[in-house]
Amino acid sequence: MFENLQEKLELALKKISGKATITEDNIAEALKEIRKAFLDADVNFKVANDFVQQVKVKALGTKVKGMLRPEQVIVKIVHDELVETMGNKNSELMLAPQPPTIILVAGLQGSGKTTFCAKMAKNLRKKGRQPLLVACDIHRPAAILQLKQLGEQINIPVFSEDNSAPQIAQNAIQYAKKFARDVVIIDTAGRLTIDEEMMQEVKDVSLISKPTETLFVCDAMIGQDAVNTAKAFNDLLSLTGVVLTKMDGDTRGGAALSVLKVVGAPIKFVGVGEKIDDLEPFYPDRIASRILGMGDILTLVERAEREIDDKKAEELEEKIRKNQFTFDDFLDQLKMLKKMGNIKDLVGMLPGMDKKLIDTNVDNTGLIRMEAIINSMTKQERSNPKIINGSRRMRIARGSGNSVQQVNMLLKKFEDMQKMMKSLSLGKKSKMSQQFKKWGIM
Repeated sequence: MFENLQEKLELALKKISGKATITEDNIAEALKEIRKAFLDADVNFKVANDFVQQVKVKALGTKVKGMLRPEQVIVKIVHDELVETMGNKNSELMLAPQPPTIILVAGLQGSGKTTFCAKMAKNLRKKGRQPLLVACDIHRPAAILQLKQLGEQINIPVFSEDNSAPQIAQNAIQYAKKFARDVVIIDTAGRLTIDEEMMQEVKDVSLISKPTETLFVCDAMIGQDAVNTAKAFNDLLSLTGVVLTKMDGDTRGGAALSVLKVVGAPIKFVGVGEKIDDLEPFYPDRIASRILGMGDILTLVERAEREIDDKKAEELEEKIRKNQFTFDDFLDQLKMLKKMGNIKDLVGMLPGMDKKLIDTNVDNTGLIRMEAIINSMTKQERSNPKIINGSRRMRIARGSGNSVQQVNMLLKKFEDMQKMMKSLSLGKKSKMSQQFKKWGIM
């Protein structure tokens, strides 16, 4: 996430490293590089210029105090201005004082709109709500089928019927009132490009449903084009929020940094993966920290907390205390780690992590390989790895599609981990700290 922008900003900020004071002359080159980094990331031209100007004004008006260095002051100013550009604080989903809350979801085809509807529905149910999904994309039969399949997967009802989109929306709201569904999520039609028919239809759906929230879903990977499309929808629908999908991909950053200033609507959610749980609120301060290479430990903690089963954690702690940690337990930890997301992304959330490590040595391939090796072991071998001799190692290697050397490496890592577990004192440390120790991250 934002790797290219992060790298270029780091180089830009190094231009002021070693300076004794902040002057217009010694920050000029750094500001020029920051502006170039923004434009390369497909940030809106005016947003990029305004950003650089604000940083310049604040930097020249700030005195370096105490033990601080000029580059530290500039980093703080850039961080604060990034937060300001993206919206200062998390913008929560609005809920109607009297149910049902109506959420209209618009966007172009292929942006992840239908999947987002299901993700948001599951997210709301976790918070005690009773959502209803509504299939108003009547032009693409596959969209209705997709929404129904997603609804079945998360056990949330989907309202659909053979009718016009505005009428389906109206009937769905009546259905929701009758069956006590307190949030209605309307999935509207998407097209490959903006056209009059689509825009008029979504406007009619909006007029008849009177939504509490109107969210526009766009692909974060297409940068400023996504923002321009959002602006066109905003002119028609008065958007209350934007959702950026595919944030786990090669996101340049243009959309995230331009949306609020150009469209006037805050980013409310970000899609961070293809799984139904891969949806997170958008926190400008956390994203700013990640862009500047400062990590995002709060999001990492929240992802871990979602996946940690308290009962299993207690059982695992007891096994560690008794030195009974087995390959089955290790496999459970690997599966949990995979659920949290891409390993490269997770490591990028750790502050101070070496960029070379993030770029070259960290991916999910290693986890998949380890899982395959463990799955090729017998139950007895998982419980007591000491019995794994040369012939067993060859069998495990063949069964998992790996080399004997890779099997040996895993056995050695596991032995080292067991030793660490034995000497580990969990004490009163936080659950997250305990998990990091179990993974060997800390």
